[in-house]
Amino acid sequence: MMSEKIDRETAFPAIPQHSAQELTQGGATAHIVLNDQVYTLRITRAGKLILTK
Repeated sequence: MMSEKIDRETAFPAIPQHSAQELTQGGATAHIVLNDQVYTLRITRAGKLILTK
């Protein structure tokens, strides 16, 4: 039986990462669509994210 070492850093596909500033194109809000539902992503003055339906 062959034993192989698995590098845990590369064993799983990377999770996509997106910049909130790019999604909002420098503004404070962006619309995100999932299954015909529209969600609003908002960056608050405190720099937090709020996602609402």
